[in-house]
Amino acid sequence: MNQTVMKYLSTFFLTLLSVFAFSQSFLIEAESFEEKGGWYVDPQFVEQMGSPYLLAHGLGEPVENAHTTVEFKDGGKYHVWVRTKNWVPGNWTPPGRFKVRVASQLLEPEFGNEPEWSWEYGGEVDITKGNVKLELIDLTGFDGRCDAIYFSKQKQAPPAELAELGKWRLKVTQKPAKPEKTMEFDYVIVGGGIAGCASAIAAAEQGLKVALIHDRPVLGGNASSEIRVHTLGIYGHFERILRMLDTKHYPNGSPEAYAEDQKRHRYMARYPNIHLFLNYRAYGVEAQQNKIQSVDASHTHTGERIRFVAPYFADCTGDGWIGYWAGAEYMYGRESVHKYNEGWEEFGELWSPEVADNVVMGSSVLWRSYTDDKPSTFPDVPWAMEVAKEYAADQGEWQWEYSNADVHQIEDAEQIRDHMLRAIYGSFANYKKKPKTEKQRLEWVSYLLGKRESRRLVGDYIFNFNDAKNRTPFPDSVVMEIREVDVHFQQNLVDPEKPDFLSKAMFFKTGKYYIPYRSLYSKNISNLFMAGRCFSTTHVGLGGPRVMKTTGQMGAAVGFAASLCVKYKVSPRELYQKHLDEYMNLIQIQKAGYNSIFP
Repeated sequence: MNQTVMKYLSTFFLTLLSVFAFSQSFLIEAESFEEKGGWYVDPQFVEQMGSPYLLAHGLGEPVENAHTTVEFKDGGKYHVWVRTKNWVPGNWTPPGRFKVRVASQLLEPEFGNEPEWSWEYGGEVDITKGNVKLELIDLTGFDGRCDAIYFSKQKQAPPAELAELGKWRLKVTQKPAKPEKTMEFDYVIVGGGIAGCASAIAAAEQGLKVALIHDRPVLGGNASSEIRVHTLGIYGHFERILRMLDTKHYPNGSPEAYAEDQKRHRYMARYPNIHLFLNYRAYGVEAQQNKIQSVDASHTHTGERIRFVAPYFADCTGDGWIGYWAGAEYMYGRESVHKYNEGWEEFGELWSPEVADNVVMGSSVLWRSYTDDKPSTFPDVPWAMEVAKEYAADQGEWQWEYSNADVHQIEDAEQIRDHMLRAIYGSFANYKKKPKTEKQRLEWVSYLLGKRESRRLVGDYIFNFNDAKNRTPFPDSVVMEIREVDVHFQQNLVDPEKPDFLSKAMFFKTGKYYIPYRSLYSKNISNLFMAGRCFSTTHVGLGGPRVMKTTGQMGAAVGFAASLCVKYKVSPRELYQKHLDEYMNLIQIQKAGYNSIFP
């Protein structure tokens, strides 16, 4: 038998074995459950742990069961593994415990015991061929988490290491390496916060076919009802657009944010050429010769994948993911008071350290309680007291923030969120021990991080504190602001007796200052815009324009820029070099036309 035939037969039998092995196993992604019950889909940490997952965020009261139906093509005995974690390991009972029921069989173990994301073994079950009901049963209401459930006739756990786990997932679900669907647009925006929404509207009004990809069910980012930060800043040239998207100045954490969600979605729906892809999270970029060809995104519930192809892209993710995946230059942390890096200009900014470091402003988790008409108790939370200590509170505003030199706002994001949850639950438990608090009950705690700072993508110009202080004029000034420069730090850095989850702000007041268009496109990725807190700026420079009306101005500015780039088939840089007058005229008429054409 010749080598070609041998090779063919070998491949054929390996394929048969692979198909047989996977027919003897079954993977159910928890986020795909048909009925989520009281569990939330949490997609914040996909890059760190591999997948969206279900979170039992019940504020101390067990949530309603999640359940789904799965068709087993082959009955018999199956081994069961559940991917989960104990989010507060220590000498206490894990707070995030849950059980799993398969048909009528309640698996014996309680899950949520291992300190890192891992596959916990659930034992062996008898499966009858056909449709089988699966249930997740929360036991505590304190943020149990389930990523996936795996059934196999062989007692072999799935891989634990993240890179191998990703490959294994594709194999066991028999998905192709690239997305199943490809769609083409004039302009693709990733991130549906205020910046991304403003960019979509601006581009759509100029006739572009726009895709807006956002990993949550509601638009607005930090302004949404899921995070509830009110919008600050001025409108600049774009009052007409930003009034469709902004919020009232209610207290942070207010449920009034729901009405602003509805307003935002109502206005976005007026534009037939804005194609919204809610609950889609971008996970990769194809780039060649420093130019993005496409962005891949996956539905956070169903796993459906789409490849988005366009000549121009905007990174409005906040964390700069699109630029990062494409190989864009970026910054993270505080620049030295002397200079950022060899060969770069000196910034000499206020509040900067002698030596550059990785300290940035932190992320917040907002929360609130209310006075009920009847008394209630709150469970003991010994696992939270290591963080909360003696601190007592009944609500949390912007000061509830966490950052230090040892945590990275992207790589350690789940740890940061969980640290804040411990601070909140422990502080409220302390508060409930005070007199006359019997009727106080937790109303809402966000499980999503409200981020201030992480990666900042480098543009042709790096906006910095001195530009704000000196009110530097630019020929391409497209964003303006009067808000003071406002940089946060943790209170315990100046008073060790203070808890580590509260921050303070340093303010520098200045007059109106400007941000140039050259800070809103990538220095080395030729077709990438950026708007929002990942624009081209220093750490201290970010302190003023990081608020949402200002970042919305950035979004509108790049949306209009994208329309001219499409018109002339030029790069964002070439727009500045060859068509600046036309671009600036387009920006200027937005303000002039506010009163007459506001929808």
